[in-house]
Amino acid sequence: APPSLPPSLLPSTFLHPSALPPSLLPSTFLHPSALPPSLPPPECANYIKVLHRYNTTHLLACGTGAFNPHCAKIRVGHTGQVRQFELEEQSIESGRGRCPYDHNSPVTSTLDRGELYIGLYTDYWENDAALCRLNNQSYTRTERDDRQQLNEPKFIGSVVIPDNNDRDDDKVYFFFTERGTDAEGVNKAVYTRVGRVCANDQGGQRMLVNRWSSFLKTRLICSVAGPNGIDTHFDELEDVFVLKTKDEKNPEIFGLFSTTSAVFQGYAVCVYHMDDVRAAFNGQFAHRERPEHHWTPYEGRVPYPRPGSCASEVNGGGFSGSKEFPDEVLRFVRSHPVMFSPVLPLHRRPVLLQTEPGGRRLTQIAVDRVQAQDGHYHVLYIGTGDSVVLKVITIYNKDTDTIEEVLLEELQVFKVPFPITEIIISAKRQQLYVGSEVGVAQVRLHQCDLYGSECADCCLARDPYCAWDGITCSRYYPAGVYTKRRFRRQDVRHGNAVQLCNGLQIDAERQVYGVESNSTLLECTPRSLQARVMWYIQRDPDREEVGGDERVVITTHGLLFLRVRSGDAGVYVCQTVEHGYVHTLLRVTLHVLGGQKVGALIHRTGEEGEGLPDPGTGPSSQLWYKEFLQLIGYGDSQQVEEYCERVWCSGKRRRKTKRRYTQPMEVGERKGRGKGDPHRAPRHTLDN
Repeated sequence: APPSLPPSLLPSTFLHPSALPPSLLPSTFLHPSALPPSLPPPECANYIKVLHRYNTTHLLACGTGAFNPHCAKIRVGHTGQVRQFELEEQSIESGRGRCPYDHNSPVTSTLDRGELYIGLYTDYWENDAALCRLNNQSYTRTERDDRQQLNEPKFIGSVVIPDNNDRDDDKVYFFFTERGTDAEGVNKAVYTRVGRVCANDQGGQRMLVNRWSSFLKTRLICSVAGPNGIDTHFDELEDVFVLKTKDEKNPEIFGLFSTTSAVFQGYAVCVYHMDDVRAAFNGQFAHRERPEHHWTPYEGRVPYPRPGSCASEVNGGGFSGSKEFPDEVLRFVRSHPVMFSPVLPLHRRPVLLQTEPGGRRLTQIAVDRVQAQDGHYHVLYIGTGDSVVLKVITIYNKDTDTIEEVLLEELQVFKVPFPITEIIISAKRQQLYVGSEVGVAQVRLHQCDLYGSECADCCLARDPYCAWDGITCSRYYPAGVYTKRRFRRQDVRHGNAVQLCNGLQIDAERQVYGVESNSTLLECTPRSLQARVMWYIQRDPDREEVGGDERVVITTHGLLFLRVRSGDAGVYVCQTVEHGYVHTLLRVTLHVLGGQKVGALIHRTGEEGEGLPDPGTGPSSQLWYKEFLQLIGYGDSQQVEEYCERVWCSGKRRRKTKRRYTQPMEVGERKGRGKGDPHRAPRHTLDN
């Protein structure tokens, strides 16, 4: 691996040049040790930027190849019990126009019927941005140096979506951001665009040769209404996810946006329907006489066939291909690539907002559609800049025209806080695959067991994957699937545990001992992230709510006494309130021990125990435990004393057994395991 990065921090799509076949190395390849300081070794590697299933036996992969992009086919599958994953060297070819030179360069691609549709910068200096289609016969792209079509774009996503049953009418949609120009022709604002071309576009015969004859684009709006009619726009598209539905012609489009302001930082998720997207492309064209003029709707005559339409039977069947389109149509589409009407989101506003100062940076989004007992829900998995995946659902209330956001889980996927760069959902395996620079992780879509075995905790979690089955919180299956499980309790929309779980509450009890003037924590953590925790102390015959002050702090983990007093002793009740349901999680009896008595006992025991070979062999040690048990309220400590002696004796036997098999050590020999710094911190479980 390159010396500037440890192996654990190399991306999963990284290949060091030494691992490449000779035919894939550039002719001017230099070993990383011979590189100038201006070109760090990680840049001279093969970063995979394009990866698609080419057919049933092969993948198509394209990589940067140390600034010399190449593409190849990889054979995958199984031969008997042997799994195949083999790069076919004879398939290696130049990747120019199919893969960027720099691994940091934005790129999006999709493969459909053997044809690669891609948005990228085609040159080394990233001056030539293009939307392209590549196959064995042709190469079609946007115009060079035409800022009306593309102006400093950042490519985000792409997808092929059919309009109808006529495959000749299929459209390819590209999602990207670009610079807009104001009336003075100055690059000013950033806009999110959705661009569209016909999948069967062959370009023109006399003009627009090998260029798109159907390219159009319009703006995607994601904004929040503000005071005085001034909206707050989220113009920077971070990621896009196209959620397929049973109707392949009408998927749902989820966009993750951020603000471009240096003062205000916020994120939003907007949802778009294909009906609104098609309506924008079928609407009026945008027009301006000169670059210094403002955009207005085009009021003139639109030629036939309509610019941007495909040569298909649905559109009249008068043209067998785009090469037969009249020059008038091609001239119009080249001079009017922008639609006047933007695409507005569902409900005309975001379904999710994050505008709090200091909030997490959101980077990726993936969506799963889940059937629950009271309907279907979209579960959003949102990646952050610190290796966390947020699991969120949004609930729209038609009566009040409001949207409720419910945070179900915060998953710390990687120990190292690196940005999440990819999220993929496998509905078949019910797994979430999360990628970052440190590697790839597999996470279950649902972890119902984490909500516990109580009905209230399961229902209040409002996780559409989960329901209470009468025993514990487990995976919810729709009617007809595992029909033997008829006893299911779930209410995602309202989380009404009062109605569903009446009489099913189980209260836990705990004893806690604290020493006067020391800190003591009464632990109580609700399983639901939306629950509000309240603490009460039992004062017969009533309860008093515990309020926080400079000595008593209510934390997310429980009630913390910074300096506990003897008057704090008593029975404490931890309750949660959520959707009107009051749930008693825990009853804690706090015993406060006198600080002077405990200190004197420990001091006296320390003096009497000096020189003793084993803390459990002398009578003074047993006397100390007797007095301590009497101090905390156990008058008859005989049973506890016998238990402690059994523990001490078994410990001594284990130590003797271990010494019996210890090999003698030579002078100066280091001991490996078993001896070390007694004050060493324990290993983290993730290190093992």
